[in-house]
Amino acid sequence: MFDGLKDKLSGFREDVEESTEVEEEAAPDDEAAAESDAGDSAAEAVGDDAAAAETASDEPTADGDSSSDDDEPSTFQRAKAFATGRIIIEEEDLEEPLWNLEMALLESDVEMSVAEQILDSVRESMLGESRKQVETTGELVESALHDALLDVIAVGQFDFEQRIAEADKPVTIVFTGVNGVGKTTSIAKLSEWLADRGYSTVLANGDTYRAGANEQIREHADRLGRDLISHDQGGDPAAVIYDGVEYAEANDIDVVLGDTAGRLHTSDDLMAQLEKIDRVVDPDMTLFVDEAVAGQDAVNRAKEFDDAAAIDGAILTKADADSSGGAAISVAYVTGKPILFLGTGQGYDDITLFDPEDLVESLLDEE
Repeated sequence: MFDGLKDKLSGFREDVEESTEVEEEAAPDDEAAAESDAGDSAAEAVGDDAAAAETASDEPTADGDSSSDDDEPSTFQRAKAFATGRIIIEEEDLEEPLWNLEMALLESDVEMSVAEQILDSVRESMLGESRKQVETTGELVESALHDALLDVIAVGQFDFEQRIAEADKPVTIVFTGVNGVGKTTSIAKLSEWLADRGYSTVLANGDTYRAGANEQIREHADRLGRDLISHDQGGDPAAVIYDGVEYAEANDIDVVLGDTAGRLHTSDDLMAQLEKIDRVVDPDMTLFVDEAVAGQDAVNRAKEFDDAAAIDGAILTKADADSSGGAAISVAYVTGKPILFLGTGQGYDDITLFDPEDLVESLLDEE
């Protein structure tokens, strides 16, 4: 899963390692020799003004700050780092690798603002950092990438199961998304996921526009042994889901899972219907469903659906077939709402809670 993006991140690690390779080869093998040689190089670099530079660095500046500018390592700092067997990572070391990383992220369908945030975070973490002899440049890169990726992927994350457990019953969850992305199948999968954790569910078919929608969701309900609330084709979707809530209240059912028509985010009348469902039913959660393989399209649609009826989280289907990872990287940051589940296959059990930390670790795992 997301192997293409994983390869591109590994390529960035290799680029930075190569860019610092010359400096590493120049470092003396023997620590004592390093201190002696660096002392000479420092003397050559700063000349007779080295002592004055040290004194000046201790003198207060106009604003009372006695420290020098940390953003750009001075010649003396570099010489001192050289003496102790360290390598300072400078802007020139990162310029080409960061450019390559930006292109790699965009090619993986990562949204532009998300890519820029990742680059800025990596640059800030690494610029001016010194590599000890006991560390590798690759380890510094991995740490910077880990933090940068986690910052954008984990936006808005919450404990889905805890929220279900603590909410007043019945909990009403409405599912939105365009046609053909696996929305109805995701409802069936989540029903099974909840059943495995002791929660009863009822399905409500708010997709009253599409011919065959009732038959599709009823097939899932029959296979799983779930109750289904539905109206005739052309009925009011909000009324169907409302009836589902009343049925759950009367029968002590824990969770209502409400399907909706596969709306195109450019269709104003259908988006208005989604807004009506939000007003009439007032769901506890609205989940946006799309395919991980849709990449940038999924990110754009998530923004549109969130504008129509604020989503609380997303489910990405076909995650097992996605090599780019752009949607998984971008959706949470762009909408401010977390990815909650990944669909990873055709079976009812092929749905997993989304764990940002696990994803980042898998993307950076070199094995």
